[in-house]
Amino acid sequence: MHKLSFLAKLTLFGFLLSALPVLFIGITSYVTAKHEIEEHVTRSKMQLLRQTNANVEQVLSTVNHTLNQLVSSTVVKEAITISLSEQSFEIYNNLRNELGHLQAFDTKLEDVILVNEALNWLVKNSGLYQLDEYAYHQELLSMTRIPDSTSWMLNPSGWFHGEELAVQPGCPYNISLVKQLPPNSLDKIGFVAANIPACSLQDVIQYNIDEESGRVMIVDDRLRILLHPDPSLIGRTVAETGVFAPELLRSQSADQVTTRIDGKPYTLSYYRSGFNGWYYISLVSIDSITRESGKIGQYTLYVCLALLLLSMAIAWLGSRRMYSPIGQLLRQVAPGGRQRGKGDELQVISDEVRGLFRSKSALEQEVRGQLGQVRTFDLIKVYQGNVKPSRIPERLRRYGYGAQLDSWRTMAVVTLQIDGLEQTRYKKEDLPLLLFAVDNMVAELVPAEHLAAPVAIETTAAALIGHADGQQAAFTSLVYGLTERLRDSIESYLSLTVSIGISLPFSDVRRLPEAYREGRDALRHRMKLGEGIIIQYADVNSGKHYLNLNYPKQKEAELMDAIKLADTDKAGEVLARLMEAVFQAELPPQEYEIPLNRLLNNLLILMQESGIGQAQLQASGSLFEELHRRQTAAEIEEWFRERIVVPLAGVFRDRQEQQYHNISEQIIEIVRRRYDTELTLEQCAAELHYNANYLSSVFRKETNSSFSEYLAAYRLNVAKKWLAETELPIKDIAARLQYTNSQNFIRSFRKQESMTPGQYREQHKM
Repeated sequence: MHKLSFLAKLTLFGFLLSALPVLFIGITSYVTAKHEIEEHVTRSKMQLLRQTNANVEQVLSTVNHTLNQLVSSTVVKEAITISLSEQSFEIYNNLRNELGHLQAFDTKLEDVILVNEALNWLVKNSGLYQLDEYAYHQELLSMTRIPDSTSWMLNPSGWFHGEELAVQPGCPYNISLVKQLPPNSLDKIGFVAANIPACSLQDVIQYNIDEESGRVMIVDDRLRILLHPDPSLIGRTVAETGVFAPELLRSQSADQVTTRIDGKPYTLSYYRSGFNGWYYISLVSIDSITRESGKIGQYTLYVCLALLLLSMAIAWLGSRRMYSPIGQLLRQVAPGGRQRGKGDELQVISDEVRGLFRSKSALEQEVRGQLGQVRTFDLIKVYQGNVKPSRIPERLRRYGYGAQLDSWRTMAVVTLQIDGLEQTRYKKEDLPLLLFAVDNMVAELVPAEHLAAPVAIETTAAALIGHADGQQAAFTSLVYGLTERLRDSIESYLSLTVSIGISLPFSDVRRLPEAYREGRDALRHRMKLGEGIIIQYADVNSGKHYLNLNYPKQKEAELMDAIKLADTDKAGEVLARLMEAVFQAELPPQEYEIPLNRLLNNLLILMQESGIGQAQLQASGSLFEELHRRQTAAEIEEWFRERIVVPLAGVFRDRQEQQYHNISEQIIEIVRRRYDTELTLEQCAAELHYNANYLSSVFRKETNSSFSEYLAAYRLNVAKKWLAETELPIKDIAARLQYTNSQNFIRSFRKQESMTPGQYREQHKM
């Protein structure tokens, strides 16, 4: 038998994967819609029954009320005490009027009869009768023996038409409200009955319900049918007619049940009246309901078929697209395709790939060699909090620390950092190798029953230490002893000073990342305590309030001024005082970062405002990260001096030298243009937007002479040129060169040249 290709399997799977939800949704939608329709119909039937009950009881209540008024009337009270005859015309006429008033349209009453058994008379619409001569007097007398003084009864209509048998009543049965007389006496002598044709109750039903949509009927408390679409069934019991099983009518006031009638399923809804105990019943054919839901089923089927066709197309196109890489791989690893092997394309590819891994043992050996690196990498993620706390026990057990975790009741994380390599024989490049050596020494010096998960993380070596004893004092003593031995051994064998931080004790290994952070925080106290310390996180600022740090703004301003003036020596002295002020405050190590970051940030602002880029400081990375890597106060001060202050002061020195030269040239240019005016240094300062004193110091520094000396010398040179090249009078030359008089000019000229202006002209005249 030819096996299906992988493409065919993929297409078939894709089709099934998409078809099943479509079929499920379609079937669910149809079943849900069908159920909702059934629920809607049954709810509407129950509402109809309640409405029918309200309408019928409104009529019955009206009849009951009017009949109570009749029984309580003086006419009836007087009539039942006398023997009526043809001579009792007035009483009879009053009684007939009272009975006639009851037969209103809203009461549906057809006849009201008044029976006096004691005095043997009967009054109804057709007249006055001797009771023992009435055709159905025995049947009527049975109505006097009802147990209740008031009762609703279903009686044949013929009982009330004894003298009129030639005229058949319109409805074979009457619903009679019977009240015994007198109403408040134990000795009953008769009764009054108000007769409602059972067929007339059909008028109070609001809907004309056919056989398909449902049947509505009313059954009294004796399960006799009072109202039915088939009038021939009125008066018969439910059991006799076989309309439905009587036991379906339970004792509760309302319910809905499913039954079968003539082999067809029906929903029977009934409501029992609290007024007279009648049942209001609706029978609805489920087939008529499902006929409507069948249309929904057709629409659902059409939609499902369309979706199935669409899913087939998508499965075919998607499978071909997904198969494309497999086909390309098959053509590369097996040019002969499926014919070269057995099974589908994946089997062929599997056979070919299997041949590439013949050297399984060598590869497994190589993987075992990498397991240590994987363990280290995974444990680093655990310490750094990159693993969910719930997964930490699993990770540690995976690497063989299950026995320790099961026995330990108290644990702590120990973090170790090398204090510095400046005064050692090692170089900065040796730090990873040194941390590896420290990690190995931890594994050797700490007993295995107390050690788990030693690992080197960046510049820190970390290890989990635990003890089976739950006593905190004993555990603290154990950890402190192990760390002292570890510190001394590293100093002895590696000639390195190390500091060790110890976290708070804990019992749940899921707190491992938090404990690692506590150990790191404890190490930060080297800023204040110096190198080679062992500090427990529990001893850090325990129960002690920290003082607020007053940031040394004045010293920072002095530092900025010294840098701007390129005074490296003074800047170094101010920096030392500033660092001393910062570290004098008693703060947690992490809070020292605030003033240090503030100082660095203000220095960077100074650079930015002065147009100096970090490239001029030869800074390729983040200066903040460089700062945070410094651990002690001495290292931090040295870093600020060598990395920021000295290079920045050098930039300002170069810029000042260039600036001074430019300023001097501008002043000289002003002198050349305006030597023949009343020129002052203040005027030059205003024009160049500088302070006059600053310009004076810059000019003297650049020219080795003051501004007034240079101006006087320049004017003297101009005077010498005019004396030699022009015929201007000496008086005019003195005036143009801003001398107050010619004598002052002559004295000044003689002082500089040792001769008068006239003599100079004579010697140098062209």
